Amino acid sequence: MAKKRPTNPSTRGKANAGPQITDGEIPVVGAREPCPCGSGRRYKACHGREAAHAVTELVRRPFEGLPGECDWVALRELVPAATVELTLKGGLPEGVPSVTLATVLPMAWPGLRRDTGAVLLGLQNDTASGDMSLALADTLTRALSANPGSPVEGTRPAADGPRMQDLLDLDAPFTPVVHTGFEFWLGSAQDAADATGEVAASLERANAAAIPTVRLTGVDAAYWCETPEKNHLRWVMPHPEEKLLDALARLHAAGESSLGEGTRLVGSFRAHGLLVPVWDLPAGVSADEVEKPAAAFGERLERVLASDAPLTADERRARSGFTNRQITLS
Repeated sequence: MAKKRPTNPSTRGKANAGPQITDGEIPVVGAREPCPCGSGRRYKACHGREAAHAVTELVRRPFEGLPGECDWVALRELVPAATVELTLKGGLPEGVPSVTLATVLPMAWPGLRRDTGAVLLGLQNDTASGDMSLALADTLTRALSANPGSPVEGTRPAADGPRMQDLLDLDAPFTPVVHTGFEFWLGSAQDAADATGEVAASLERANAAAIPTVRLTGVDAAYWCETPEKNHLRWVMPHPEEKLLDALARLHAAGESSLGEGTRLVGSFRAHGLLVPVWDLPAGVSADEVEKPAAAFGERLERVLASDAPLTADERRARSGFTNRQITLS
């Protein structure tokens, strides 16, 4: 029979004592160090695990509350080359003449501080957070204080850090400018024309891979693109998904879902919590030619979105077809 070990009075009861300080007081320490809460476990297995979970937990609509939420989604998922001038709350810091959101930056950098002090923030990057708004805000914060002429690397943001909704002026407009190529990487068209060597080669490869894309002017967040076999219109919409699917089904069953002769609503995909209907267009249909049909479709859509009538059998079949072809990008 094993001998009982003597009890140390100084440690009696500590194993069951639980945390000695509250969650709000838990400092961040090394992953393998004892958790400061006094549980006796390593930080990574205690409050560190909670902090990591908070950072990686997926936020379904990371851009909700930002002006131009639908365009944020489009620039993240659909548009090869575009920029938007951002307006910060309280204005720009000294030495930072501008802050520009870009679809993608050279070498897929998350951020860049130019020699001039101007800041570029890349949108189409992998992040270590389930909240893209949190990750972007972390990159932007570090870019604002980075040395001019240096890129900003990606890191895991703090779970309690600011989000883009905290950093941006929410009353400022969000107006994307779609580019035919990536010359904006170099600051000006003349700089791009003067580029040589590896820089010029990298720019040429990026431009060759970019799908021609145009943002429609008559409706919000609708983007025409050209592919070798056919063109497409991809339209990010802000309406609740179930309501929007019902409305699209009503229009499709009534023969009112197309954008003109030879065009067809082929389905939709889900991105960052929003639904993106997609139309196939004949190869000869340009962005200008789809402007009026898209505006007319928008009016029809608003009309049927107001209906609460049960779907008919034909409308239910149309809705089922849309949902069966739906995919989720994020």
